[in-house]
Parts: sequence; C-alpha cells; structure tokens
Amino acid sequence: MRRYGKNTDEDDIRSRPNRKGNRPRTSIRPKHEDAAGGMVLTVDRGRLTCLVDDRVVMAMKARELGRKAAVVGDRVSLVGDLSGKKDTLARIVRIEERASVLRRTADDDDPFERVVVANADQLAIVTALADPEPRPRLIDRCLVAAYDGGLEPLLVLTKSDLAPPEKLLELYGALDIPYVVTSQDELYDGHTAADRVREYLDGRTTAFVGHSGVGKTTLVNALVPEERRRTTGLVNAVTGRGRHTTTSALALPLDRAEGWVIDTPGVRSFGLHHVDPSRVINAFPDLVPGTERCPRACSHDEPDCGLDGWVAEGHADAARLFSLRRLLSTRERREGD
Repeated sequence: MRRYGKNTDEDDIRSRPNRKGNRPRTSIRPKHEDAAGGMVLTVDRGRLTCLVDDRVVMAMKARELGRKAAVVGDRVSLVGDLSGKKDTLARIVRIEERASVLRRTADDDDPFERVVVANADQLAIVTALADPEPRPRLIDRCLVAAYDGGLEPLLVLTKSDLAPPEKLLELYGALDIPYVVTSQDELYDGHTAADRVREYLDGRTTAFVGHSGVGKTTLVNALVPEERRRTTGLVNAVTGRGRHTTTSALALPLDRAEGWVIDTPGVRSFGLHHVDPSRVINAFPDLVPGTERCPRACSHDEPDCGLDGWVAEGHADAARLFSLRRLLSTRERREGD
C-alpha cells in the first residue's frame, strides 16, 4: 500500500539517513534560468565543443536530457565553468528546438535515423564530375534529405577540367537548384573557387556533404581561416574512391564573410528510411495545390495521383512533376544505378 502520493517532493516526507552524505534524489529538475546560450561545433566521444559568446568551451550532456543527443549546429544552454580554460568542463542542460535537421539512415531498411547536422540553412552537395565518377542517385538522395529536413540545396561541381558539367546539370534543370562549377586547378588554388562559392554562403549556415575524394574538405579549407583547416587525402588509383580523412562533423567560421560551414565525413550511402514522401512535396510549392485532388495517403508516385490532372491542365510544369517523382523513387534504386 502506497504511503505517500505520486509527488515524493513533499516537505514533510521522511527521508532515510544517507551514509554518503549527499542529498536524497528528487524528481524535480532545476530550471537553470541562468544558463548561457551556445552552439555545438563538434562532438567527440561524449565531449561537445561549444561556442559561447567568443569562447570555445568543452561540455558534456546533463543526465536529465536522457537519451536526447546534441549534434553539430544545435543551439544549447550551458551551466558550469564557461571560461573555456584548459581542463574545465561545462554542462549542457537544454537543447533548443531545431529549425532544420539533416538526417540519414545507414541503409533504406535501417529503422534507426541519425541526425547529422541541426539548424543549417543550406546543404551544399559536392560532386566531382570525374575521378571519382558522379553518382546521380546519391545526389537525388541528398536532395530528398534536404527537402525533407527544411534545408535549401546547393550543387557544387568540382573537377570540370576532367569532364563537362552540362550532362549532369541537365538532370536537375527543372528543380532550379543553384550551382557552382569549379575546376581542379581552382580547387587546389582555392581562391577563385572559394570566392564564387562564398557568394552563396555569406550570412548562412551551410552543411557540406559528398563522397570521399570529391574535393569537399579541400574546398572547405579554402573557405575558412588558415588555422582552422583540416587534413585532406587523395583518391585511390585502384578503386577510384576517396579515403576518409574527415571522421566527424565540424562547424567552422567563414573567412572574409559572415556565416558557418559544416564539414561532414564522406558518405558512400545515404539511407532514406526516415523520409515521409508527403513532406518532400512541400519543397515544390507550385505542385502543392494539386495535392487536393490526391487520394488519401497518396505517395504522389502512383497511377491515381491527382497531380497528373493538375499538371495536364497547365497549372504547373510537367518537368517539375517528373523531377519530384524521380526523387521519390530513389528508395527503390541502389546507390550505384
């Protein structure tokens, strides 16, 4: 028989003496009204590097957050030692609501989604035109993840001196995606390519994603201050694939501009198990009115979809509908198709 009610924090409750001398456990958590705001720059084995004002602070997650994990780009509230001095450690007590989120799963049949980046405004999809060969299906998957997570896509095509960009750009013409084309010489020189890319990044937080070996980290290094640059690698001459040199996501400030770039590890697969097709169409505002004719729970990629009649009547461009359905069909195709 219960002696007390559900609330065990009554003033008159009797507590047993504690031999360790610490306070008895309570279900009431502190509000931390004096917590300082910060941004997560990187995560490494349970330790989070955060920017608080102009100081870099090491922190760990508070127990009361439970299994909720903070990722790069998260806005958080911290308490404790916020001096940023060596061997000091703060505590993250709140993770603020996310404005956008980039998520992926290991494969299409993997039910466990992984949040890669939070609160980014833009997703820069970096693709080499050759060495390694471009994989349009992977680009499609990244586009779906961007549209689903509330990020605006940007195509960055590298190594145009090895192959022309027109054929690849033609696939995405109807999507009106902004793009930048750079050559290999510009990539290693840095300045010319960086200046053109920087125009699209100024004042924004941009996550960079792409295969290993496409020049993603090399380009990021040209965009950030010299002392913040990361190690890069070369493409394997036998396999044609890049070697992973970036092992964790890292937020870096832009050089000579306002904004942040988030460099992420190279990917070889981008699962979309977590994506709901009904959310992807929100990135196509010209097609959204046509969904009123769709049957309930329409995937927008089936024979009785109401968008076909809507487009046939001239309300929207047929190429846009074709592009949407090509993106929605990415989960039915393998990465190397």
